[in-house]
Amino acid sequence: MRKLALYPLSLVYGFVMSVRNWLYDLKILKSVDFDAPVISIGNITVGGTGKTPHTEYLVRLLKSQFRVATLSRGYKRKTKGFLLVQTQSEVTDVGDEPLQVKKKFPSVTVSVCEDRVAGLNQLFALEASPDVVLLDDAFQHRRVTPGLNVLLIDYNKPLRDDHILPYGRLRESPRQIRRANIIIITKCPGEITPITRRIMAKEVFQFPYQQLFFTTMVYGQLYPYFPEGQPMDLFTDTSRMGILLVTGIASPEYVVEHVKKLSQFVDTALFPDHHYYTENDIQLILQKFYRLQGTRRILITTEKDMVRLTRHDLFTVDVKSSFYILPIQVKFLDREGKLFDQKILEYVGENKSNRELHIRKSRDKV
Repeated sequence: MRKLALYPLSLVYGFVMSVRNWLYDLKILKSVDFDAPVISIGNITVGGTGKTPHTEYLVRLLKSQFRVATLSRGYKRKTKGFLLVQTQSEVTDVGDEPLQVKKKFPSVTVSVCEDRVAGLNQLFALEASPDVVLLDDAFQHRRVTPGLNVLLIDYNKPLRDDHILPYGRLRESPRQIRRANIIIITKCPGEITPITRRIMAKEVFQFPYQQLFFTTMVYGQLYPYFPEGQPMDLFTDTSRMGILLVTGIASPEYVVEHVKKLSQFVDTALFPDHHYYTENDIQLILQKFYRLQGTRRILITTEKDMVRLTRHDLFTVDVKSSFYILPIQVKFLDREGKLFDQKILEYVGENKSNRELHIRKSRDKV
């Protein structure tokens, strides 16, 4: 009944978003177009569609050939304005996902700014300005016109069954999918049939100018976070280990399912997405850890949680020696990764050249 009471609000919110999009489409509300490669990675729903692993995929693809920067609003940070993220930044100052990316790719410029236009202007004004900027969670941020719009949609949460916020999970009408250049169906099973592909293409209202890709999540080898930890490959059998999974991410069910395959003794400590762990949370985690059954106790968390969990120096030595990170990456299905890579590299290469030509012409005029 409470959920049903949100339906009128959903109608109002949907109407407001439709009017807003209509004003941008008619150019009554202005959008800024930059002369450098800007790639937006976003979604049309709230909740986890895998933005950070897909952003990291793009960073890996581009960083060997181009100067790459990322720009995020820095969700839940306690600061304002434009900031360059450093590996030693406080998670409360910059947000968990930007700090995660910076720690994994120290040579990449990672920045946060709630005003994306101002943030992009700051980045392109840097002495070592980026060749390409990856905009995080910017599909609805229409003040910027990205050169390439990448939209992520969760395979397991069909849009046909969904509604506009707050009654459902949709941020705007599914018709707005037309703004995307590339659509990626994320979190797919390892294999999908041609019939399923055609059904999904119809469900996301794919237009001829849009390219559709499918990805799945791949969980990597557990690795110790603290120096006290031993590499997991020293332990050949995890089936009788006591495992505590600690995570505060959107849609944790996929990680839970994976970890439960590792052992018959698994407990969980689940928190809201982007949750800043308190001292009381750490005490609860320690209690659960010491109650674990099994031949050896270990604690597993994600890379995103790691930057929030480890800001407290409250873990005992034996917990630190048993503290492991579960890396998550994306994999394109049916060898489509090469086609996706080619499209991204071509877009960045061509537009980088155009910008350099524009800069040279501007200097010549001076």
